[in-house]
Amino acid sequence: MASVVLSEAEKLYIVHGVQEDLRVDGRGCEDYRCAEVETDVVSNTSGSARVKLGETDILVGIKAEMGTPKLEKPDEGYLEFFVDCSSNSPELEGRGGEELGTDIANTLYRVFSCENCVDLKSLCINPKEHCWVLYVDVLLLECGGNIFDAISIAVKAALFNTRIPKVRVLEDEEGTKEIELSDDPYDCIRLSVDEVPCIVTLSKIGYRHVVDATLQEEACSLASLLISVTSKGAITSMKKVGKGSLDPESIFEMMETGQRVGKSLHVALQKILDEEESLGTSRPKVGFLG
Repeated sequence: MASVVLSEAEKLYIVHGVQEDLRVDGRGCEDYRCAEVETDVVSNTSGSARVKLGETDILVGIKAEMGTPKLEKPDEGYLEFFVDCSSNSPELEGRGGEELGTDIANTLYRVFSCENCVDLKSLCINPKEHCWVLYVDVLLLECGGNIFDAISIAVKAALFNTRIPKVRVLEDEEGTKEIELSDDPYDCIRLSVDEVPCIVTLSKIGYRHVVDATLQEEACSLASLLISVTSKGAITSMKKVGKGSLDPESIFEMMETGQRVGKSLHVALQKILDEEESLGTSRPKVGFLG
């Protein structure tokens, strides 16, 4: 993961500020940076979103393609994640970027493995034979800290924007089945994102923890806790990252903070998505190169 080199004096300044609930950029310990969210930014996808969280810039595109259901779940579709860390950071070139991409993809698989976060049964076309497979491509354009949270926000926004064509299964007299796709772009399936979790990363700095850490703050943290939280505040998965250790009391405190902050994050994100959709085609588009 991209990192910065800080002197001991700079680290001490950041740590002491966190203890006083005053971070370098003026935020409190539970405050996120200003986030920019825009959906429908890539034309040749079923759904897309771009999220800028501070200096972190994420682009997500979702492509719906027909496939065969998995043997263990014959009446459901499924999601596939691919993460490309083609960042301008030298540390993310080559093998370093591949390892980070694999780690992020595995984390997303774990977050979306919980039941009911996405209605996978609605993606089934014909049990055991045909289903929709959602290929979720994540592109890390720029790394400015807290990439897991930014990616989870972008994935939820892209799923909200995803439109899957409605299909009909036709059967002739001989029992042969044919699939007919609707030509009407408005005749489509929309996925419910009410139960889709967002990741809240809590970084332990000194004796306190902060959300939405910058690269400088991440350099002062030896351990972080990734918590996926639903809009109702339910924790669906947790993962510890970093070389340091966390004592049980800190973990419980971080879980409570993650639930509280996660619920607020969902409310703010859903408000932005609803406002953007209400504007329809009249909304001004910043676009991918904006």
